[in-house]
Amino acid sequence: MSQKHPVIAVTGSSGAGTSTVKNSFEHIFRRETLTAAVVEGDSFHRYDRDGMKNAVADSEKDGGHAISHFGPEANEFEKLEALFKEYGESGSGQVRLYLHNDEEAAPYQQKAGTFTPWSPIKPGSDLLFYEGLHGGVKSDSVDVTQYVDLLVGVTPIVNLEWIQKIHRDMNARGYSAEAVTHTILRRMHDYVHYITPQFSRSHINFQRVPTVDTSNPFIARDIPTLDESFVVIRFRDPKNVDFPYLLSMIHNSFMSRPNTIVVPGGKMGLAIELVLTPLILDLVRKSRSK
Repeated sequence: MSQKHPVIAVTGSSGAGTSTVKNSFEHIFRRETLTAAVVEGDSFHRYDRDGMKNAVADSEKDGGHAISHFGPEANEFEKLEALFKEYGESGSGQVRLYLHNDEEAAPYQQKAGTFTPWSPIKPGSDLLFYEGLHGGVKSDSVDVTQYVDLLVGVTPIVNLEWIQKIHRDMNARGYSAEAVTHTILRRMHDYVHYITPQFSRSHINFQRVPTVDTSNPFIARDIPTLDESFVVIRFRDPKNVDFPYLLSMIHNSFMSRPNTIVVPGGKMGLAIELVLTPLILDLVRKSRSK
């Protein structure tokens, strides 16, 4: 890790709710007048939308191992590692955008589902902020985690994660329930080997646990709301965490283990800002003193 130019990463699976955490980070950056170089994990996929469809079909021929956006075959792990390393050393690096829809693609006069060209990060940022699938990924050839100063995991229990993915892909992207289920099954090997291990490397995990029945996520009609959930916050190193302060600021919270605090789901945004603001400010302060 390098504190000369801080690298902060939020990592979580598709449908995990990392965008909720991203919004809380944006509040922190705006309130503390910090300029973040924002990097989306999708921009480090190896294939564009059409290319990925072809690559998946090729990988499944003759019963082969299906590639997925969770694993190394469909991602540029080496380039992500290189970006984190270069930014930590110099505050620069190469980035691009993945254009998810026609609205995003229109300013670039490109098709949806394609990438913009690689370009350098604009100078003058206070930190790099990554949000995506692989902020703490490790494989046989790369270890992205070694260049991350603050790694935050967003990991709802798996049934809730699947419910969120199924509803998003069906309602926002027009997929059938069968197609989404097939994607979940196709990704399972990579999920086990490349997604879940990241949450053992993270500095802090936010895990949402519903208080309603999610036992069959494939027939769930509604996504459990934040108010129908608790959020379990686990600290890898709790020594410098002011738990009495957090308990006093977040009503109805409690500690379940010496390194874990549980808060009402509706207080998730507040908890994120209370927990992460001092950590971010400390990283920036140390970087500016170098």
